[in-house]
Amino acid sequence: MAMMEFLTTRKDELVGWVRKFSLFPYPFVTACCGMEFMSVSSTLYDTDRFGAALPRFTPRQSDLLMVVGTITHKEAPVIKKVYEQMCEPKWVMAFGACATSGGFYRNYAVLQGVDKVIPVDIYVPGCPPRPEMVIDAIMKLQDKIAGERHPILPFEKQKDREA
Repeated sequence: MAMMEFLTTRKDELVGWVRKFSLFPYPFVTACCGMEFMSVSSTLYDTDRFGAALPRFTPRQSDLLMVVGTITHKEAPVIKKVYEQMCEPKWVMAFGACATSGGFYRNYAVLQGVDKVIPVDIYVPGCPPRPEMVIDAIMKLQDKIAGERHPILPFEKQKDREA
């Protein structure tokens, strides 16, 4: 018989523990940071061990939107629609300087940070960010997910809205 590694009496702790190790990322890759994203998914860095293994290529099957690269004003409605198509709970990672703040593109065409159109949970700085930084961001996001309140039943969600 296998030994239980996790025991709690609080539902939020249990759900948070389960959710933090079952992230399904959806990569929205638009620019050069995509090369670093591919290396993060390689065997050398192995995101499988963090529960963020296989990227999903539909937003309806994912809960982590990874915005990788420059977002233009023309792409802003598209990424907002992608975000809206994701089921709850969902999280967003801004991957790289361009997704975080527009990077070195200071012109009329580039959105100065994806947080202008969708809420961002974690920012990964760098141009492009190193895979270790992305792994660090995944671990920080896991800590955030584990510490969140996780309403499951309808009356719990209503109670959250009232608070």
